[in-house]
Amino acid sequence: MYQALLKPLLFRLDAEKAHHFVFQNLQRAYRLPGAQALLRASYDFQHPSLEREVFGLKFRNPVGLAAGFDKNAELTDELGALGFGFVEIGTVTPRPQPGNPTPRLFRLPQDEALINRMGFNNHGAEAAATRLRQRHNHGLIIGGNIGKNKDTPNEDAARDYVTCVEALHEVVDYFVVNVSSPNTPGLRQLQEREPLIQLLQQVQERNQALPQPRPLLLKIAPDLTDGQLDDILIIARETNLSGLVATNTTISRDNLRTPAGEVSSLGAGGLSGKPLRERATEVIRYLSQHSAGNLPIIGVGGIHSPQDAQEKLAAGAALVQLYTGFIYEGPALVKRINQALAEQ
Repeated sequence: MYQALLKPLLFRLDAEKAHHFVFQNLQRAYRLPGAQALLRASYDFQHPSLEREVFGLKFRNPVGLAAGFDKNAELTDELGALGFGFVEIGTVTPRPQPGNPTPRLFRLPQDEALINRMGFNNHGAEAAATRLRQRHNHGLIIGGNIGKNKDTPNEDAARDYVTCVEALHEVVDYFVVNVSSPNTPGLRQLQEREPLIQLLQQVQERNQALPQPRPLLLKIAPDLTDGQLDDILIIARETNLSGLVATNTTISRDNLRTPAGEVSSLGAGGLSGKPLRERATEVIRYLSQHSAGNLPIIGVGGIHSPQDAQEKLAAGAALVQLYTGFIYEGPALVKRINQALAEQ
């Protein structure tokens, strides 16, 4: 149904307008009598073999939704009914912000990819916390992907991340520190060794002081060198991180089928989807091998099929996340992946 009817309709719309269209109609449909049961019957697949315990949390299956789709925690119940084992909200910042000017989200259908320069558009940490307190599906693991406001200087960035931890710690199960988005000016500078150590130490200190500290993860870019990945592993040990999310979007435009002039005309932004698959897997494998498999990794980047998910898990990921593949393949992808994993 998605491939034959919904996708052609949605792909006629501007990418961001299509996103809002899906949100509004999924919310409406979910309220109809019997809708939740129908969604679960159509898309949810659970099996005891799919259960995972990672960084102290029990996941009903290893397939999650990556940050960026449900920025404001508006659809967690609905997404849980589509079969996800966990949903990562955000990126959330302390104060609401509109993000970058539109248009800021573009499809590359020839590559089954997206380019986005959203710029952490969100309603703020308090709004997300309020919505999560009202959710009904409390068996669904929720991750909180957190960032800094655009107008916060890098030297004060830790304050923003700490504010998000304080606002969300009661309503999320784990945190992801996002310093790897290419769409907030200067943010990726925080991935450098010294600024990152200082940032994570301050965030971890506040997290550990809370009544129920949450697992703290770091999301990294696919554009890091091996030397920088080595630094990330050292920093992860020094700051007692629970895991890594690999990877965010890339600034690379290599090996695309879409004509270079067309890609260039779209401007800056992070590229996600199939072109990222190979590099994301390389990063996961490198991190897993050089940490002796002792640091859990959430693998994300270019997962458009059960085989892609299995590739990430074989490379060392403990869990996987979808985003662009979910857009191109539809909600049935979650079920297909879980069924394939259960049959292994």
